[in-house]
Amino acid sequence: MAGLGRGCLIAFEGLDGLGKSTQLEYLRSWLLARGYSVTAVREPGGTALGERIRTLLLTAEVDPTPMAEALLFAAARAELLARIVRPRLAEGDIVLMDRYLESSIAYQGYGAQVGAKTVAALNRIATGGLLPRLTLLFSGRGFSDEPKDRIEGRSLAFRDRVRAGYAHLADEFAHIQIVEADKPPEDVAAHIRRIVEPYLEPKGEARG
Repeated sequence: MAGLGRGCLIAFEGLDGLGKSTQLEYLRSWLLARGYSVTAVREPGGTALGERIRTLLLTAEVDPTPMAEALLFAAARAELLARIVRPRLAEGDIVLMDRYLESSIAYQGYGAQVGAKTVAALNRIATGGLLPRLTLLFSGRGFSDEPKDRIEGRSLAFRDRVRAGYAHLADEFAHIQIVEADKPPEDVAAHIRRIVEPYLEPKGEARG
């Protein structure tokens, strides 16, 4: 099994409201304490262009068509990869991404019904074919009862399609590992460490 210590991408995926961002920070801290160089980014965002696109996509000020939405996500992703992710991977970092291309396939491909194959094709261009070494797919109820943004506020039918899209991706791709998120955060974090640890290259004694 190839180690994660030299240029590895790990994506955190799943429905909104499952604690992905919190768990990403737990894993980042754990890896840093063991001597790994780690970069954490979020999608959309992470660059000046990406943050502007994030504002457009998540606020109710504009309501792009599903295809335009998919293209905006892909544009933000291409910018993030070029400016941050690929350079950090080249330096040997473990890059932790709060959402990646599986989100676009699930949310725009299935949820917004653009089509999974269409969205996947767009993102092959945007990513240059860069796939995660490991995707942690959070499973659970998801979505807040009080939506925080435009996408979280969509219909139950939309949410069900997103959930089904993620399930299909998990069945199709071996690099996707399921994380049961409806458990105490400490238990979820421990489970994630058990998933990640077998991949890690030795770094000597842990620090801190």
